[in-house]
Amino acid sequence: MKKGQAAMEFLMTYGWAILVVLIAIGALAYFGVLSPDKLLPNQCRLAQGLYCKSHKADTAGVSVLIVNSLGKDITVTGINITDQSGCDASFSTALANDQQAQFDVACTITAGTKIKSDIAVTYDETGGLSGLKNSGNFIAQVE
Repeated sequence: MKKGQAAMEFLMTYGWAILVVLIAIGALAYFGVLSPDKLLPNQCRLAQGLYCKSHKADTAGVSVLIVNSLGKDITVTGINITDQSGCDASFSTALANDQQAQFDVACTITAGTKIKSDIAVTYDETGGLSGLKNSGNFIAQVE
C-alpha cells in the first residue's frame, strides 16, 4: 500500500508542476510574448540580379530602393507586394546597369503591424525580353 501511495503522490506533484508550466506558456503566448512575427528582422530580398538595398513601410505604403545588377539596362514596369491588398503599382522607370532607384508603392497599411509578404518586380530588358519577373520576400515594421 505504501508503494502505491508514494507513486500517486509522485505523479500528483509532477502533474501540478506540469500544469503550472503549461498555464505560464499559455499566458505568454496569449499576451504575444512568444509571437515569432515580432522576432523577425526587417528584410527585403530579391532573386539574383536585382538587389533591394533599402526598404521602408508606413501607413501610406511601401518604399523600396532597388539596384540593377543584371548586367544590362532594364525598365521596371511594376512592383507588387502580394499579401497586402492594394500594394501594387505600375512604373515606367529606366534603370541602367549598376544604377539604383526608389520605388514608392501606395497602399493603406495599419501602423504598428509587421508586414511579412512576397514582393515581385516586373521589368523589361532594353532591346530584349519583356514581362520578366524577379521575386523575393519582404518583412517590415510599419511606422
